Amino acid sequence: MDTKSLEKIALSVRSLSMDAIQEANSGHPGLPLGCAELGAFLYGEAMKQDPAAPTWLDRDRFVLSAGHGSMFLYSLLHLAGYGISLEDIRRFRKIGSPCAGHPEYGMAPGVETTTGPLGQGIANAVGMAIGEAMLAARFNTEKRRIFDHYTYVLAGDGCLMEGVAAEASSLAGHLALGKLIVYYDSNAITIDGSTEVAFTEDVAKRYEAYGWQVLRGDMYNWSDLERLTAAAKADEKRPSLIILKSVIGKGAPTKQGTHGVHGAPLGPEELAKAKVGLGIPEGKFWVAPEAYAYFAQRRIEQQKRREAWEADFAAWKNEEPELAAELAALLEGRATKALDLPGFAKGDKIATRNASGKAIQAVAAAYPGFVGGSADLTGPNVTQIPGGVFSAAERKGRMIHFGVREHGMAAIANGLALLGFRPFVATFLSFVDYLRPSLRLAALMKLPVVYVLTHDSIYLGEDGPTHQPIEQLASIRAMPNVLVLRPADAEETAAAWSMAMEHRQGPTVLCLSRQNLPVFEKDDPEWAVTMHLGAYVVRNSADLPETVVVATGSEVALALDALELIRKDGACDGIRIVSMPSRELFFAQPDPVREALIPAKARVVVAEAGVGMGWERLARPADILSIERFGESGPADEVARHLGFTAEALAAMIKRPGTEA
Repeated sequence: MDTKSLEKIALSVRSLSMDAIQEANSGHPGLPLGCAELGAFLYGEAMKQDPAAPTWLDRDRFVLSAGHGSMFLYSLLHLAGYGISLEDIRRFRKIGSPCAGHPEYGMAPGVETTTGPLGQGIANAVGMAIGEAMLAARFNTEKRRIFDHYTYVLAGDGCLMEGVAAEASSLAGHLALGKLIVYYDSNAITIDGSTEVAFTEDVAKRYEAYGWQVLRGDMYNWSDLERLTAAAKADEKRPSLIILKSVIGKGAPTKQGTHGVHGAPLGPEELAKAKVGLGIPEGKFWVAPEAYAYFAQRRIEQQKRREAWEADFAAWKNEEPELAAELAALLEGRATKALDLPGFAKGDKIATRNASGKAIQAVAAAYPGFVGGSADLTGPNVTQIPGGVFSAAERKGRMIHFGVREHGMAAIANGLALLGFRPFVATFLSFVDYLRPSLRLAALMKLPVVYVLTHDSIYLGEDGPTHQPIEQLASIRAMPNVLVLRPADAEETAAAWSMAMEHRQGPTVLCLSRQNLPVFEKDDPEWAVTMHLGAYVVRNSADLPETVVVATGSEVALALDALELIRKDGACDGIRIVSMPSRELFFAQPDPVREALIPAKARVVVAEAGVGMGWERLARPADILSIERFGESGPADEVARHLGFTAEALAAMIKRPGTEA
């Protein structure tokens, strides 16, 4: 190990970080100053990567869970040769720069995931480590190890306080993810001051209880970094937490070791003194020539290692053509055969969660990258899939028992998606609030995770208002890049799964019923195609409709029942019923398409068993049958009547003349 060159790399990380943050007048110098040696060791010595091929399948992954310290990562990517230029660093935190305030997936090569919300990076890394184990088990042969890499994480005190990290770490220990290595930047400082104000637990004992190997060392001792990393790799049955004692803002003469260096530029005077103390020449954005020279030589070695792997990979593809085809489909999110979705008979009554369960079997058979599970709700969510259960003993399993860990589950799924899988996760719709930050990051990164959210309304009944979603649909729809689908019957549910697997530019949320719903006749013969527009005509009127009733999910059946009541009164002419499984897809259509479904001059009545927020774009408030309060505990039909959510109430609303109220 060339420690002299590594010291120059660490010094360059400090130089670039201090200057970039000062130039931006914004940022977090504490971490890059405090952890520069670890970065130099990882990128300069430990990690298997090649900057010339940043998407190399078998590269080691590095996740900066403490994403606020982003200049740590950008400095190292620049030095290592990943295509981050000095000009990019000069424009740190400026619009258009790949060096955003926090690492953003897709904006710069070498950034493996979006981090910033603390704890998410650790949880993503657990997903990556699960993915590596799955890929190795499914595609390695006795002759060739195609997948054999590590996932490294740098986390701080804040990450280890977050619940999402605890959930994911607990599962990682249970699953014996030996190729996951987390370095804990233990500097005992957070924004508010010393960790003593709020965080006095024994982290080491907690992680030992999770089933991790816990090691301790000094952030600034090269032999510690080398020895402890080797020990972590040697333990193949346990993930490792390496606790490194460090000094936040190391090198800042009056601010190091204090919370004042966590999230603010050093300031001109402190910066100048820090450079003198560290031996950094005058001027901005200095890099030691020895650092550039070291990485120039390292890139030659890395390229040779990657090319040797590529030769091995090419030989493997010739030897294992079926496995190679399966791997290619997995990584591209493709099916290996036609998606044979189940059919359903008109008049059958089946809960959309049960119809989804049948569709899941077809999806699993067609898509080799389809993996996932539920937060201890496999039966209620109807999410059992074939292919066995992934465990410490069985790495080929495609189903994951996440336990009661909704937030960790969703963050882990993001890590799986980042490795190329098409993961799904499942829980009750009301519990989406337990995983929303991870869903938001999936949307931000445009990861194609599928969320199976069952028990989607007050009609789940006796479990009461804690489990009856009211505001959840509106809140999910407010999130950009999320495809929300609330199918109305079993046929729509199968079509929704097809749409979910076609959708690759963000997550899909399937909102599914607990109660049985009838499979209804559809007047649009091409409804399964039209559904991709977000809505289609279920019942048409003989002439141009005067009233269009728009409903989603179980409320489509409610609308059909209301129409029957109106028909008995002989007053159903001019009424069209439209199912709108995806409001956002519908609103995204051009005016002529929307007006073909909902004529501009027609009165619109909306029915959905949740808050009416957002439906004002289609209907007057007085024409929206919604629920603007929390639910009640009781049998489903009685709860609906108690809340005024009945076919009679909807029929009365439809028959009532439109108002401006």
